[in-house]
Amino acid sequence: MSTTSALATSAASSAIGNAAPAAAATRADIKKAAQQFEAILTRQMLAAARKTDLSGGMLSGEGVNTFREMQDARFADITAKKGTLGFAKMIEAQLLRQTNMTAAATPAATPAATAGTTVKGG
Repeated sequence: MSTTSALATSAASSAIGNAAPAAAATRADIKKAAQQFEAILTRQMLAAARKTDLSGGMLSGEGVNTFREMQDARFADITAKKGTLGFAKMIEAQLLRQTNMTAAATPAATPAATAGTTVKGG
């Protein structure tokens, strides 16, 4: 299992698994899990982009690297919470379908919220 899927599974199970076993996950739990997954994915994309260091070593060192990691983590959290990339909305809709909750009842899945977005299939 990859790190991304392991972390996503952990985030989803922690957000959804907090409910009583007989009770279904709430929409808020599902939304939180989707946002956590988007943040993890964004952090990993930024970390991969940082591996291509074009500065030539001028701004390098352990302190700079630590600061960039903290900066990237904060950026990923903010991006996921605001829904900038849109991954959380798609993940939330999928989780709602899998838990037999209707995505139409959530604000993230209303036509007004998804206006202007296109999905290319092929």
